[in-house]
Amino acid sequence: MDGTILALDVLDDPPGVEVIDQLERLRYQLWTDSSVSPTPTDSDAFHFPVSNAFEMTARTLSVPATVSICLRDDAGGMIADVGHLEEESVADGEYIIELGAQIKTYIEVEGPIEITSDLLEKEIAFGQARVVRVGVRSRHERPAATVTTTEDPRDMMAAVSTFGSALKSQSPERSYPTLRGHPPSIEIGDTLDVPAVVQPPETDVRIEIPETYEAIFTAAPLAYYLGAELQPGTAPRLVTDGGFAYALDQPDGLEDGVARTLKQLFTLDCVTRVDGLYNIELHERNVIEQRVGLDFASLYSRPLSEQVAVYLSVPYEKIDDCIPTWRLTTHVRPEPSSIEQLPYVVNDLSLVRIPETLDASEGPANVSGGQTARGGTLTRSTATGTTRATTERTEENEERYVEPATTDSLEQAWIGDGIPIGATKLTKQAFENWFEREKVDGDISITILVNDDRMNEEGDIANEVYGDRDDLPFDISVRNDLSVAELRATLSDDHSFLHYVGHIEEEGFKCSDGMLDAATLDSTGIDAFMLNACSSYRQGLNLINAGAVGGIVTLNDIINEEAIKIGETVAYLLNAGFPLDTSLSIAREQSALGGQYIIVGTGEIMITQQPGMVPFLVDLHSIENDAEISIMSYVNKEARLGTIFTPFLNTVDDYSLASRILEDITISRKKLKEFVTLQPVPIQTKEGVYIDLNELTETAASSKQ
Repeated sequence: MDGTILALDVLDDPPGVEVIDQLERLRYQLWTDSSVSPTPTDSDAFHFPVSNAFEMTARTLSVPATVSICLRDDAGGMIADVGHLEEESVADGEYIIELGAQIKTYIEVEGPIEITSDLLEKEIAFGQARVVRVGVRSRHERPAATVTTTEDPRDMMAAVSTFGSALKSQSPERSYPTLRGHPPSIEIGDTLDVPAVVQPPETDVRIEIPETYEAIFTAAPLAYYLGAELQPGTAPRLVTDGGFAYALDQPDGLEDGVARTLKQLFTLDCVTRVDGLYNIELHERNVIEQRVGLDFASLYSRPLSEQVAVYLSVPYEKIDDCIPTWRLTTHVRPEPSSIEQLPYVVNDLSLVRIPETLDASEGPANVSGGQTARGGTLTRSTATGTTRATTERTEENEERYVEPATTDSLEQAWIGDGIPIGATKLTKQAFENWFEREKVDGDISITILVNDDRMNEEGDIANEVYGDRDDLPFDISVRNDLSVAELRATLSDDHSFLHYVGHIEEEGFKCSDGMLDAATLDSTGIDAFMLNACSSYRQGLNLINAGAVGGIVTLNDIINEEAIKIGETVAYLLNAGFPLDTSLSIAREQSALGGQYIIVGTGEIMITQQPGMVPFLVDLHSIENDAEISIMSYVNKEARLGTIFTPFLNTVDDYSLASRILEDITISRKKLKEFVTLQPVPIQTKEGVYIDLNELTETAASSKQ
């Protein structure tokens, strides 16, 4: 696989192969019964699209129990979905085995096939040694081209209308994240220029909106998902060639109208697609089918315009509780330059809102400055006297605090000038850095940097938490009290993640012999970071400008004790495969000073992968005779909205759309312990404490009672 972003390593103990995505930093192992010598084969010969392919001879293949297996016939038709602790067998014939691994994988082989599973592994047996053809496809997506637009609203409409060119299907299957490609990038220029490869798709649906930046930005995610063209109109509405019209400017305004319409169309697509590639038991399908009485099997093959008309005839209240919790709402200043970041948030199906007010807030509450506060409590500021002049500093730099309105999405983001409170500060540079990352085939490199001995506690905790997973290769290093030259060298080197503990001031990072301003770096090899120090926002932005993708920063002074609490929780969640922003959102709830922390760049980046694709958190309500739990599943960059999820529990026998809560689950203590050994699972107790991912202790249990 040389020359591509996918690499292949042959394993000796246990025998098999490891497939590595060198750009997305993903990998998985496919074990065999004996040593193998894979050789390249023709990827174009596969039924499903793959970018690389190899063949090898094996009698059995095995994967971790967390990997889903879908058995198909040679035409791609689904035969069976082999779930947790389930078995399946088929007779002679040609088959396709689809693996739900981190890297999309299709195996073409002759039967008979017998699939069995136990608590830790699933085995695919062929009865005798057979030639196995394996095709793999990276989940990496990038814009196919760049569209140039002027600041004229009609040109911007034409640019946004190209977003649907990235869709790989116009059927309900576009609700699967793997069938939604990345929209083309956009830049502001002197003339409108739409490359031929990203011409608007031909659909029978269009969206009419006023010629304003506000309307264009708000309608963008809906236009992308439907492959619809934006056209000027006095009243915002969705229109089809069949004569159907649906008002988007509903009583609560255009933003809510677009959001509700997108959520309704998306969710009903997810329900309808069950009659397509993946014929599975889906919780949302079973619930909605009973309520609305639609013939989903017939809807699946009907034209988009007819599907839209039928979907929007369903009262929203009938499906409201089946809509997955939306991952992201992005608050966008209605300025021409904002459109250049629009493709990146639309790729995440983010809802878009225009701020009601652009007035600056005074920022989050400050902590007393100086080395100590509150009777000797250590802070992470080296300033003396009272609070530092945060407001004056931001005014000097023409950047003031803004506080986006709260929505029901999991995450909030901000595009435009201003320092957002409680939201990610998105920057175009961060997304460009993401696409410019170089291939990496080594270990996950995490550097923990402590530049104050009094803060060694967090460094020790981080060193213990990061890299404790046997399924991934880690390179963990801990460094203390660096000089300016040493810190400059560290920030310039390649690191998957930097966890910084220490002091940051106006002049930069405090070192043993002076200060280092990250603005003086020529470049950085850091992918992501946490700057757990006072007022680290500015230095975090400097790291993004130098080449980083995303990071956690603070807006003001922080107390050391609270910083440790947040730093520890973030470490647990990042190590378990949660993205940066979700990790911070959960951690913020554990501290009174959580509001001091935000993301700069993009929060989608993950440091480690999730064994089962979808990250989830177990909320432990009680553990007396049995355990009473809820499970909250999340979406991330590799498993976006539309991904299906089921926990490996015998009390849950169907799939659900990811990003929802499975409530009122009762299991035995033994089953709960087995559950958390399958994959790293953060467990939240009543006090909001996160325990060791593989050790459900009686101490943690008693904290719930």
